[in-house]
Amino acid sequence: MRFDRHPVHCPPAQPDAVFTDAQAALDHVQALYTRAIDYLRQRLAEFAAGTLPPGRVRACYPVVRIRIDSVKRPDSRLAYGFVAAPGVYETSLTRPDLFADYLRTQFQLLLANHGVALEIGVGDEPIPLHFSLGGMAHVEAQLSLEQRQQLRDIFDLPDLAAMDDGIANGTHEVAEGRALPLALFTAPRIDYSLHRLQHYTGTAPEHFQNFVLFTNYQFYVDEFVRLAQTLMARPPQDGDEHPPYTAFVEPGNVITLRATASAAAQVRGQHSTRLPQMPAYHLVMPDNSGITLVNIGVGPANAKTITDHIAVLRPHAWIMLGHCAGLRNSQRLGDYVLAHGYVREDHVLDEELPLWVPIPPLAEVQQALEGAVADITQLHGYELKRVMRTGTVASTDNRNWELLPYPGPDRRFSQSRAIALDMESATVAANGFRFRVPYGTLLCVSDKPLHGELKLPGMADRFYRQQVEQHLRIGVRAIARLRQQSLSRLHSRKLRSFDEVAFQ
Repeated sequence: MRFDRHPVHCPPAQPDAVFTDAQAALDHVQALYTRAIDYLRQRLAEFAAGTLPPGRVRACYPVVRIRIDSVKRPDSRLAYGFVAAPGVYETSLTRPDLFADYLRTQFQLLLANHGVALEIGVGDEPIPLHFSLGGMAHVEAQLSLEQRQQLRDIFDLPDLAAMDDGIANGTHEVAEGRALPLALFTAPRIDYSLHRLQHYTGTAPEHFQNFVLFTNYQFYVDEFVRLAQTLMARPPQDGDEHPPYTAFVEPGNVITLRATASAAAQVRGQHSTRLPQMPAYHLVMPDNSGITLVNIGVGPANAKTITDHIAVLRPHAWIMLGHCAGLRNSQRLGDYVLAHGYVREDHVLDEELPLWVPIPPLAEVQQALEGAVADITQLHGYELKRVMRTGTVASTDNRNWELLPYPGPDRRFSQSRAIALDMESATVAANGFRFRVPYGTLLCVSDKPLHGELKLPGMADRFYRQQVEQHLRIGVRAIARLRQQSLSRLHSRKLRSFDEVAFQ
C-alpha cells in the first residue's frame, strides 16, 4: 500500500522566530526539536499498535538562519564565527541537548561578529524515523513483517543523499534560491555519525570528550584504564598532577564515578561481553574537556571511519599516539617521532582530499607535544634530540610493505625524507585537516625493519612494557597543555578555506 496521493501530516506549522540572545535562540531550537521528535515517536507508537495513518508522517529539523547585507571585516585573527560575504546562511540542527554548549557559542559569535538577529524555525529537511529514537531503540524490532514493509511508505527513513561531506570537502554547490551553509555538517549527517559512534566504540556520543587520543595498540588502552581507575579510586586533592576528572566511561557505557571525601568510587552498568570494533574510553570532566582514548586498531580504513564520525562532535583537537617503524639507522627503539609532514600512501582519502593538498603542521599542537616530551622525560633543548626527532611520517595501506621487491617503497620514503612509517597517522591528520579539527602525531619507534630490527614477540613485549607508560603520560600531558590554550588560538586559520562556514 502506498500513500503518495495522500497529504503529508506534520506537527502544526509555527512561524520563524527572531532572537538577539543566544540562550533564548537555543531554547527555541530545543523546543522545536523536542516537538518534532515527540510527534514522530507518538505516530510510530500508534502505527505499531495497529493504527494506520491516512498519509505520510513527517517532522523536520529546526534551522538557524542569518541574513547578511554587508560584511564588515571581522577581527582578522579569528578562525571561525563569521561569514565571508553578504547573503543568506542557514544550517539544520539536531540534538540540541548534546550540542547545547557548542551551539550557544556559535550563536554568540554570530551575534557578536555580525550584529544581526538569528532566525530560528523549522526547515524542510525531514528527520529520519530511526534518528528520532536517539540510538536507543530498534524500530523494526517492534513491528510485524507487514508493518516493516509499509514503513518506508509512511515515515521518512535515512537517505544517504542528504549525508555527504560536500561542504567539508569544498565540493558543495548551492542550488539557486537556497541558503549558503553555516556549518560543515547538516543535521542528518550528524545524526548518522552519532549512531555510528555508538556502534563502533561501544559508548554513547555524550561521553566523548573534547580532546581525543587515537592509538593502534591495546597496550595503550591497558595503561589508560589503569591510570583512570587509579584516579577514580581516590578523591581529588590540592596539588594533584591531573585535573579534576569526575568519571571514567568504558565500552558498554560502564561509568565509574570518582571517589569523594565521603564515598568510595561507584560503578554503574555492566561491561560488554564482547568489545566493539574500535572501543572508546573516556576520562570525563564536567565541561567535556577531558580525554577520550580510542583504539582504532591497525590500518587506515579504521582511522578514516572513526574520524569521519568523531568529527561531527567538533572536538578541540585529536592526536595520534601509537607505534611506528623507524626508517633511520640513527634512531633507537623507544625514540619518539613528532610528525611535521606526511607521505600519504594510505589511499582511503584520495577521493575526498587530493594528494596534492599539503597537510601542514599546526604550531599549537606541535609545541604542546614537544613540551610534553620535555616535561615527562626531563630533557630540554639540545638534549631532547636524544629521544625525539621531528620529521615526515609515511603512512601506507600495505602492512607488509617490507616484502615488496627492491627498490620498492623504501626508495620513495627516502626521497620524501621520511623518518618513520605507520598505517594510520596520515589518515588521522588528513581527516583533521579536512574537517577543521586540530591534529598532531607523536609516535614511538617499535622496530627498524630496514636495518634488521624486526618486531619479534619477545623484543616487542620488553619494549612495550618499558615505553607505553611513558608515551601515554606524554599524550595526557600534551592535552593538559592544549587545554590551557584559548580556543581561538587552537583552531588555526590554516584550516580555513576561501569561503569557510561560520560554525567552528
